[in-house]
Amino acid sequence: MDARELVRSVKSVAAVRTVGSARGLRSVRSAWRRWRADSVELPPPGAGRARVPGEAVGAEPQPGGGVVRFARSSLRVRVAAGGAVFCGWDGAAPEPSYALAGACPEVDERAVLEPDTDGGWRVVSERVLVVVSRLGAVEVRTPGGVMLRRDLPPRWWEPVPAALRGPACPAGPLSDGSPADAPGRGPGAAGSRWVQRSEVTADARFFGLGGRAAGPRLRTGSYRLWNTDPGGSFEPGDDPLYVTMPVQLVVADAGTHLMFHDNSWDGRVTLWEGEEGAGSGHDRPGRCELRMDGGPVRYWVMAGTPARVLHAWAALTGAPTLPPAWALGHHHARWGFGSEREVRRVVTGYRERGLPLSALHLDIDHYRGHRVFTVDRERFPDLPGLAAELREQGVRLVSIVDPAVKAEPGLAEYDSGVAAGAFVRDGRGREVRGEVWPGESVFPDFTDPKVRAWWGGLYAERLAQGFSGVWHDMNEPVSFAAFGDPTLPRSARHVLEGRGGDHREAHNVYGLAMARAGYEGLCELRPRERPFLFSRSGWAGMQRYGGTWSGDVATGWPGLRASLALVLGLGLCGVPYSGPDIGGFTGSPSPELYLRWFQLGSYLPLFRTHAAIGAGRREPWEFGAQTLDHATAALRERVRLLPYFMTLAHLARRTGAPYVRPVWWRSPEDRALRDCEDAFLLGDSLLVAPVLEQGADRRAVRLPRGRWYDTATGLAHEGPGQVLLDAPLSRIPVLARAGSVVPVAGADGRVELEVWAPAPGRTGGGVLITDAGDGWEQPEVMRFTTRSRGGVVTVEQEGAEEVAYPVRVRGSAAGSAAGSAAR
Repeated sequence: MDARELVRSVKSVAAVRTVGSARGLRSVRSAWRRWRADSVELPPPGAGRARVPGEAVGAEPQPGGGVVRFARSSLRVRVAAGGAVFCGWDGAAPEPSYALAGACPEVDERAVLEPDTDGGWRVVSERVLVVVSRLGAVEVRTPGGVMLRRDLPPRWWEPVPAALRGPACPAGPLSDGSPADAPGRGPGAAGSRWVQRSEVTADARFFGLGGRAAGPRLRTGSYRLWNTDPGGSFEPGDDPLYVTMPVQLVVADAGTHLMFHDNSWDGRVTLWEGEEGAGSGHDRPGRCELRMDGGPVRYWVMAGTPARVLHAWAALTGAPTLPPAWALGHHHARWGFGSEREVRRVVTGYRERGLPLSALHLDIDHYRGHRVFTVDRERFPDLPGLAAELREQGVRLVSIVDPAVKAEPGLAEYDSGVAAGAFVRDGRGREVRGEVWPGESVFPDFTDPKVRAWWGGLYAERLAQGFSGVWHDMNEPVSFAAFGDPTLPRSARHVLEGRGGDHREAHNVYGLAMARAGYEGLCELRPRERPFLFSRSGWAGMQRYGGTWSGDVATGWPGLRASLALVLGLGLCGVPYSGPDIGGFTGSPSPELYLRWFQLGSYLPLFRTHAAIGAGRREPWEFGAQTLDHATAALRERVRLLPYFMTLAHLARRTGAPYVRPVWWRSPEDRALRDCEDAFLLGDSLLVAPVLEQGADRRAVRLPRGRWYDTATGLAHEGPGQVLLDAPLSRIPVLARAGSVVPVAGADGRVELEVWAPAPGRTGGGVLITDAGDGWEQPEVMRFTTRSRGGVVTVEQEGAEEVAYPVRVRGSAAGSAAGSAAR
């Protein structure tokens, strides 16, 4: 146990003790059972001599690439039609995979494997060049030959004995028909530890790896790949957190590329940023080392502009699901509402003050004894009636859903799960039990399709109670432990889609598989409505089923900064819909901290206040008249921008581009922008610069190239460069790109086009995608172009004789509109 794990264990014990000594004692017993099971059932890690591929001895061309054979291994290289490169060692194939959306993409038939110099091989394609050296190093280059990354040959430790298989996880063929013990695919290879080192250019910057509090740029350091509840709350120094992904986005002068190791086992990524030799020619490249406890050595690389890379990533792992329109409004949540009366009091407080509210979330305290899919009838005697009453006021109810089911005979969910064989078991076929909020609990095995179908059917109870959406929590999964890792034993057995295996492989995809179960269940139960689901834990591809949130971020200025880092980092891993607990999960924020957090949240996709049961209030009126006034302004601006947010949601589904983007998104060659972590682009049109420091009323903002207008003053600023802007308590700096078209809600609620004047002689544009409702209807996509000549701004709608919406021009040419834009 290292220092971080020791601190985490202490925090976990402290958190458990706050809910009672009996639970604390049960958590000790649970931790002991887990340790004993793993020590008995898991073999020791591989040891002894390491194995490397050796020298190349031949190759076999195949469509899209081929297989290069080495003395002690083989490498499959395949280029997909969209330019994504797959590499698999020791016979590893792209499938089966929890990350991929459906079947593996078609290959690029024009990609050719051919001999290279010095006994190596290369795959030549239109979008990328892959060079394999004689000893197994793999270089991914641009078509012009510029190197993006160099992956050194992997090193394996001798395989451990074959993994034990329990009765719930029979051995058998994989989903692609290959035998379970095929080279590189069977239990022996799955138990092999391995390491792979890589190099990138000296100027490169690393991003991604899921939700990281210290980011979004990932500096020199070590990052663990194991979804983890940090216990209590977290700050920027805490790692890992709830959503870890082996996804790196690397930005350099030579280009941008995404690297994804398709392996769900526990691992660690160590990064070293490069250094340039200041003209001496002695650059030190950036380096990466990936160590995994098992699983296949297989990975994908996608290269191009940031927009192209994220588009390719979405094509591979699935388009982000589209939230219903109401989910883009303001959400209010709390652990500890306690009763229908308190819920009504809070909603009434919003209504009486004229504050818009879209959703209210109920935490575990609305359950009967914390049992999932139940209701405490004393506190909530008529939950369906309450939900209907609130919906008439435009407020939806959202329910928390935890995976743990209380092990209580007579409880409907437990009895039906037992009958379905739904719960995770150990090597002797017994239910694996842990300690969670309801007490001693069991855990559904979401890696079994039959269990996902059973679990999805349980959401009928939530819909009958009037809930419009669900919020998955505690699904790393968490089992309280007085020491060690607060999750299931690593020896616990899982079906893994019929392949069989244990929790070492299933842990990181547990939340992803639970999200799939919930999403598919809601689609079947209510097929005409888009589900609303977000999940605390997940893995690559989780955007197919919903979004996520920060988890239990600590109240404080560091937590505020971590909130932005998490949203940006997750967006670059393909999860565009996320947001923090505004005000922090714990403690009582000062009025200033709460307001600055609220202002940031109003520009993030998931705009939600939330707090722990013992934390201070989070309603805007609890922080004084001045804070209420300024929070009201932020709420109203969010409502005004809802057409823009809806457009960004549709664009994310179509292109994979996140709503919230780093400021270098369109200018990755700008090195100064790569290091900017305290501002972001909202779509292509707006640049948001939140206040992240106590007492600040001005802040420096680094601008990408082009003209930018301060939306508060209308003043124009030219980028690239840095400007100093006012940031009074009443607002945070927001700038609009010259020439952009931002769809907004007018005073009457109808859509208008806010056009920011292009610089003289320049052009611009924008998109409006109107949502047809909360169903699956295809929306209308409208594209606009803008130009400025002689002080007159012209707006045109593609494919139309005149613009179909009112136009308001802002910026240096405000009030001057001509051509098809005139209304």
